Amino acid sequence: MHERAGSKKIIHLHGELLKARSVENDLLIYNWKDDILVGTTNRENHQLRPHIVWFGEAVPEIENAIKVIEKADIVVIIGTSLQVYPAAGLIDYALNAKHFFYIDQNPAETSYFNKPIKVIAKKASAGMRDLQQILNEL
Repeated sequence: MHERAGSKKIIHLHGELLKARSVENDLLIYNWKDDILVGTTNRENHQLRPHIVWFGEAVPEIENAIKVIEKADIVVIIGTSLQVYPAAGLIDYALNAKHFFYIDQNPAETSYFNKPIKVIAKKASAGMRDLQQILNEL
């Protein structure tokens, strides 16, 4: 969705559904095409699986995400329960951020983050319109 919206700098923290990877070598990643199906094998005879992070697996892009959020001035969190780590812990690395926004139709409790988080309890599209107005006023 981010690519469709025109975003250029994206960290796919939990992988990409439109890619497949080798179960033997995480560096062998393939674009999902009609000729590459999960359950089949690659040239090395490795089984392929979706290129996504499942519960309990390491999050390979977490270090890159930490580097980015450390430099953030503003943090916007959209559509998450804030309960699944390590992603939920990224906010703790936003040491330079002055503004935190959390957009969710059914927002989770945020007081345990010890950050001044502005909660916008709306669906993402409506919440983003509100956020745009707030940012224009900063």
